[in-house]
Amino acid sequence: MKLMARRKWSAPRRGSLGVRPRKRAAEFVPSVRSWPEVEFDAPKPLAFLGYKVGMTHLMMIDDREGRPTHGQEIFVPVTVVETPPMIPLAARFYEATVNGLRTLTEVWTTPPEPLEIHRRIKTLSVSTDALEKAVTRLEELKGRIARVSLIMSTQPRLAGGLSKKAPDVVEVRLGGGNLEAQTSYALESLGKPLRVMDIFSVGQFVDVIGVTKGKGFQGVVKRFGVRELPRWHKHRKGYRRIGARSPAFGSISPVPQPGQTGFHRRTEYNKRILMIGEDGGKVTPVSGFPHYGLVKTDYVVIAGTLQGTPKRPLILRWPVRPPKWAPSRAPKVVYISLDSKI
Repeated sequence: MKLMARRKWSAPRRGSLGVRPRKRAAEFVPSVRSWPEVEFDAPKPLAFLGYKVGMTHLMMIDDREGRPTHGQEIFVPVTVVETPPMIPLAARFYEATVNGLRTLTEVWTTPPEPLEIHRRIKTLSVSTDALEKAVTRLEELKGRIARVSLIMSTQPRLAGGLSKKAPDVVEVRLGGGNLEAQTSYALESLGKPLRVMDIFSVGQFVDVIGVTKGKGFQGVVKRFGVRELPRWHKHRKGYRRIGARSPAFGSISPVPQPGQTGFHRRTEYNKRILMIGEDGGKVTPVSGFPHYGLVKTDYVVIAGTLQGTPKRPLILRWPVRPPKWAPSRAPKVVYISLDSKI
C-alpha cells in the first residue's frame, strides 16, 4: 500500500516580535532611551553625535587572545563617522519622584556666534543675567538633584560632506563622579566645544543608535523573508503571499504582513572603535566617499557596518551591556585603504 506523505502544517516564525510595530522612525535624530551606569574618576558625557560617511577597509593586528589569528594581520571592514565638535547649550537637572524622574530646572547659556541655533530652536532667547539667576536658584535646589544631563548641539557646517546649516540637538547624560562634581562640570562646560576624543578612547566598545535605510512599502518576502510558493498550483492567487491568515482587528499579530520596511530606529550593540583622529585626509579615499565627499574634522573609525545612509546622524553611546572581553590597549592598525570607492 502506498503511504501518503505527511503534510506539514507548521512553519518557522518569520521576523522578530521584539521590534514591533515596524513603523517609520519619528525623526532622523533618535533620543537615547537608556543610559549605562559607568564609573569614571571625573564627570563626562556618555554619548556623542556624528554623521555617517561611508565604508572602507583596513589591516590590523588581531589582539583578541584565543583566536586562531591572534597576533596576525587581519582584514576588517570599517565605517567612518565624522564627529564635529559639539557645544553644550544647557544643563538639565532631574529630581526623583514616585513616578520616575522629573525635570527640576534648566540652565541655558547664550549660543556662540558661529552656531546657527535659531534654525533649530526658533524661540531661544537667553538674557545676559539669566545664567546668574539660574545658578542662584540651582543652589537652593541642590539637595533635590538626582541626575544631570547636557543639551548639546552639533556643528554641521564644520563637516565636509554636509550641506545643511541647522544643527542637531540631543540630550546626553553625564556619568562619573558624584552629583556635585557633575553639576560643576555641567555649568563650566556650557558654551565650550567638546570633542569626541574627550569622551571615547581608541579600542573601546560603543553602542550606535540611528535610523536604518528606508525601503518603503514592501511585501512579506522582502520584509520577513517568507518563502515563495510553488508555481505549479493554478488555484493560487499569488506566489509571494502567505494566504488568508489575517490577525484580529486592532491587534499586533505575529503573522507576517506587508508594510513599511526600513527607516526604523535601531541600536547596534558593542561596536569597537579602531581609530580616532582629527586629520580627515588620513581616511578619505581618492575622489572622496561616495554620496558624502571629504572628511574635514574629527572622525571615528568603527569596525563593521552601521545602519543608515551616508550623512545619517548616529549617536555613539557608552555600551549598556559591554562584552566580557575588554581590550587592554588600542589596536595596531597596519594599513587603511584609500583607494577610490567609485
